[in-house]
Amino acid sequence: MDTRIQHPQSAPTQAAAAKGTAGGLPAWLVDRGLIPETSPKRAFAAATFINQIGKGLFISGAALFFTRSVGLPVAQVGFALGAAALIGLAAGVPVGRLADRRGPREVFGLAVVVQALAVAGLVFVRTVPSLIAFLCVAELAVSAGTAARGPLTRALGAPNPTRYRSYLRALNNIALGCGALAAGVVVQLDTRTAYVSLILGTAVAFLLSAALTSRVPSVPTVRAPAEGGRWPALKDKPYVVLTVLDGLMSIQTQVLIFALPLWIIGHTQAPRWFVGASVAVNTALVVCLQVRVSRGVDSNAAAGRTVRRAGAAFLLATALIAAAGGAPGWVAMVVVVLGVVAHTVGELWHTAGSFELSFGLAPEHAQGQYSGLFAIGQGLSNAVGPPLLGLVCIGWGGPGWLAMGALFLAVGQVVPLVVNWSDRSRAHSPVRT
Repeated sequence: MDTRIQHPQSAPTQAAAAKGTAGGLPAWLVDRGLIPETSPKRAFAAATFINQIGKGLFISGAALFFTRSVGLPVAQVGFALGAAALIGLAAGVPVGRLADRRGPREVFGLAVVVQALAVAGLVFVRTVPSLIAFLCVAELAVSAGTAARGPLTRALGAPNPTRYRSYLRALNNIALGCGALAAGVVVQLDTRTAYVSLILGTAVAFLLSAALTSRVPSVPTVRAPAEGGRWPALKDKPYVVLTVLDGLMSIQTQVLIFALPLWIIGHTQAPRWFVGASVAVNTALVVCLQVRVSRGVDSNAAAGRTVRRAGAAFLLATALIAAAGGAPGWVAMVVVVLGVVAHTVGELWHTAGSFELSFGLAPEHAQGQYSGLFAIGQGLSNAVGPPLLGLVCIGWGGPGWLAMGALFLAVGQVVPLVVNWSDRSRAHSPVRT
């Protein structure tokens, strides 16, 4: 029986299929956009939701497991985590090419299984070298899964993959919160048994995600032109430049979780509990608005304009956060909330535009390879972001916040130019066209 995804259906056809297959309460949920309209979309949404619960568990409790349960020094754990993350980025492009040839669903499922086994192996860690070994395997699997997940999301979400990706992102924020809450219980117990349960629970979540992914239809591969070469993504100059620019813009993801808490506690008179409240505002807005913001972002030109608006929103946000420095407590709280709202609007715009460009500027036969390259820029931003924000925003104070905002604004202005450059290159390239 052929379970591969066929050509995308029209919107009326998809809506009819949704009503015909959902029925009753699911149809009501579909009509309001609370669940996807087709079974493959729902299966993959469930897989990513459970996967992100595991991720929330891991990122919220793994460091404490390594230090308090295993007994490794904090500095060595930090080095192991950073080194593994950088090594993991190397898998993106080659695994993306494998996904283009063998199918993204198959590669994604295998990557999640490998990730689950590597995470489960962490319970046997006793030394830093063994920690680095398991973490490197896990991060390589994460990078591989990211490269394969992109084209799979695009195929399932047709004819509007950005809208489907926005739905998944909103869902993922809820899942991460669930995982973090569960990890909070483990941290409160603070026992070896609790920490081991957290690690094994993460592995089980990944295995469940892989099992649900197997229910998603395979995506047929697209034959690559013989004259295109093996690594077209690395030779695509506009796309490489776009990857760098998006990596710079993606530093914004570290603003609210790294720089803002340090700024609130060390440079404002706002109460300490307000750190969690500011992040909660961001999470709520993302969950409620990500799908709505993605509407209309359905072309390269529209995506470029959206990223440009994001740069302006980030400048406004950093200016407001800078203004909170030294202000009275209630004034600082109000100004920071306004800054968080502005930053979240920019984050929503950047996410929608970035996703559309990552696929809209890539040829059909190399979606996985291009997705792996694009993920490198985002991965490097996670490594570069904290030290850069610490130096500029926290070290320089108010002027540093404005400098970061100006950087985001400049990047946003350049992205539409790169989009036009890429479109012109594709128009004159028979291979890519």
